[in-house]
Amino acid sequence: MQTKHNHIVARIEQLGPGKVFSAKDFLDIASRTMIDVTLASLAQSGKIRRVRRGLYDMPKINPTLGGKLSPDIDEAAQAIARRQRWKIVPEGAWAANLLGLSTQVPAKIIYLTDGPNNEVLIGRRSIHFKHARPKAMAGLEGKFALVVQALRHLGKERIGPHEIEKLRSALSPVEKRRLVRDTRFGVDWIYAVAKRIAEKTA
Repeated sequence: MQTKHNHIVARIEQLGPGKVFSAKDFLDIASRTMIDVTLASLAQSGKIRRVRRGLYDMPKINPTLGGKLSPDIDEAAQAIARRQRWKIVPEGAWAANLLGLSTQVPAKIIYLTDGPNNEVLIGRRSIHFKHARPKAMAGLEGKFALVVQALRHLGKERIGPHEIEKLRSALSPVEKRRLVRDTRFGVDWIYAVAKRIAEKTA
């Protein structure tokens, strides 16, 4: 029979390298005290890494150099949002980078949120959470929101066949249908791009 400690370890291993988590991600398994003791023990033994107060990951290893890679910024942001019960959406340039539409990492990594304005330091990078009006956040979630933010940032003239193909491969059939449906009454060119993304290819 699995102990609660082993159950927590098993979930961390199931999450895999690079995933960021907090104690709240294990509250269905054990008490907060038990979780905190377990995570502290695992961090001390080197099995997991403390990213910042209350946040941990099982670091990815650089396959060439063998060293630990820096914490995944988007994973950290998602873990913070889960812990705070915020809804977040990567903004503009960062959304484009996450989708592979841009190789440039923005100097300022911003997430729109229904929570308060906040800045969180992760390693050497800062995550900026920018409060957005409820209307601006309505219906924005998951890959759909990521695509809309990236398209708005890039603009009509910078969306070509390469970008369409990237987005087509990034979205599931359900996400493509939703993208078309939810952009229908918005900006005309974004709706046109959504239809191109959703087109069936041979």
